[in-house]
Formats: sequence, C-alpha cells, structure tokens
Amino acid sequence: MAVSVREVAAAASVSVGTVSNVLNRPDKVAPATVERVLAAIEQLGFVRNDAARQLRAGRSRSIGLVVLDVRNPFFTEVARGAEDRAAEEGMTILLGNSDENGERERAYLDLFEEQRVHGVLISPLADDQTRLQRLRERGTPIVLVDRTSENGTLSSVAVDDVVGGELAVSHLLATGRRRIAFIGGPASIRQVADRLEGARRAVAETPGATLEVIDTESLTVLQGRAAGEAIREREASARPDAVFAANDLLAMGVLQALVMQGAAVRVPDDIALIGYDDIDFAAAAVVPLSSIRQPASLIGYTAVDLLLKEAASRDGSSPEQVVFQPELVVRESTRVSEA
Repeated sequence: MAVSVREVAAAASVSVGTVSNVLNRPDKVAPATVERVLAAIEQLGFVRNDAARQLRAGRSRSIGLVVLDVRNPFFTEVARGAEDRAAEEGMTILLGNSDENGERERAYLDLFEEQRVHGVLISPLADDQTRLQRLRERGTPIVLVDRTSENGTLSSVAVDDVVGGELAVSHLLATGRRRIAFIGGPASIRQVADRLEGARRAVAETPGATLEVIDTESLTVLQGRAAGEAIREREASARPDAVFAANDLLAMGVLQALVMQGAAVRVPDDIALIGYDDIDFAAAAVVPLSSIRQPASLIGYTAVDLLLKEAASRDGSSPEQVVFQPELVVRESTRVSEA
C-alpha cells in the first residue's frame, strides 16, 4: 500500500503542511526539519503523487502527442523534437499511436482530456477539425502537427506538401521520365492528397507526361511491396518509368519488390524511384533512396513551442501557423545514367 503524506508527517513529528512545504517550498522550512522529513520519506519509501498535485493546480505537466503511425521513423523524429522542447520546460510527452484509425484517435483525445494534459499535439487522420476545435474551446490547447489548419482556427506546424510533391515529380521529369506513377493512400490523409496535388501540377506543366495513381490502404512497407509487385508483374511496356511514393516506407516496399526478389527490373535504369520524409533508412537502402526531406525534429520542437505559448496566453491570441519548405535529396534511385 502506498505511504501517505500523513504517515511521513507522523514519522518526522511534523505537520502535514510542513511535509508539503518540504516537497514544494523547502526554502521555507528550517534545514534540520527538512533533513528529518527527507529521512522519514526515505525510510518509509514515500513516493509523491505528482500527478494529483498537478491536477489540483488545473493542468498536468504532460503533453499528449497523437501520431498517425508510430512505426514510421518520421513520427519518431517528430516525437523526439517535441520531447526535447518539453524537457526544457520540465514537462513530458505522452505518445499515442492512432494507427490511421479514427476510433483510436478519438480514444486518445478523450483520455488526454480526462487527464487534463497541458495540451495536445496531433497529426489528425481526417480533414474535419471540428472535434479538435471543441476540445480547444473547452480549455485544452491544440496544435496540429504535419498538417495545416482549416481556416486558421488552430495552431499548426507543417511542411508545404504540395510543393514537396511538385519537387519530387519535377525531379523525375527532369531526368527524362514521362510515365510517372504515384503510390499512396488513403486519400483521406491530407498529406497524401497534398503530395498528389503537387505531383499533378508538375505533370500538367510537362507535355507528354502522364500520371498514374495507385492507391494503398496505408502508408507502410507492406503496402508498398504489394504495389511494387503489381508493377513488376506487368509487361515492360506497361510499367511506369518512374514512381513517386507518398512516403519512404512505401518507397522501400516498392524497392524490395522490384530489386530484391530476382526481378528483371532495375532501379533506376528501368524505373526511377523517389520517396518522401527522408528517414534515416532511405540513405541505407540497397539502392540509396532519393526523397523529399522534412525537418521532422524541428516540426516537433516548434509544435511544443506553439503549444506552450497558447497555454500561457490569457488574451485569446490568434492561433499561429508555421509552414516549413521541403527539400529535395537526390540519391542513387533517381540518378541519370551516363552515356
């Protein structure tokens, strides 16, 4: 059974208020008394219920973070950046994985609100942000991560994914490719839709270029491998000559299907391949993967910074939107063969 503050007070022959002062305001207590209380705490094995103390104050020192897929190293880096900024303020990050599932996302939001977290960072599954706006109106600060805010009603930190998609496909077109395939989904994920829009813009500006859209159920290596196998099984003349995958996990799955099973498809000679996110594994792939780089750690760090500003604001200041620009990283998977 947990040791109570009252038991510590009795063991140290002091009042409960004195124990509280030792825990929270030791400068107000005589040094000898502090030593006696600390000795009682160690002897009894007392552990303070910091969560209860914080809740009595109104908010905990924890920040909820809900990501689309914790298996994606991009979100791991986002979480790391968020943790770094939170640690500077003596706070912690509680990580929730929605796994691209709306029910799980709602469950995490309910849990975090019940726990009165300091605020919530979220990469939401759907475009409808009504529920998040209501949560903010009830007093929980909200910052969107890797997603822009509808009508600017919520603070957000994101990368311009339309520009990123355009960068990726413009690069493929610049290498002489004309039959481009976009692999990604579901389209309900805003990042996927924006990257596809950018791809379409690039293709529309190049005469003779085409864009085939291959939908996936999720943004995983497994789904990428399935899409890659379907491409590999086509006649050579029916295959695209370049693939833009909506993230690096998909791209790595496509790469596995094309080159790791004895298939007569060469990357990049037959099919050039580019991903998105520039996770660490991209450079280490069997064919180093070209990608669109996002500053993942900086996104998480900045999101916490915005959240802390909103939580500290008492004048109802307007939400802020921060948009970073993506960067093209060219590696072996899209190189142009020398004559």
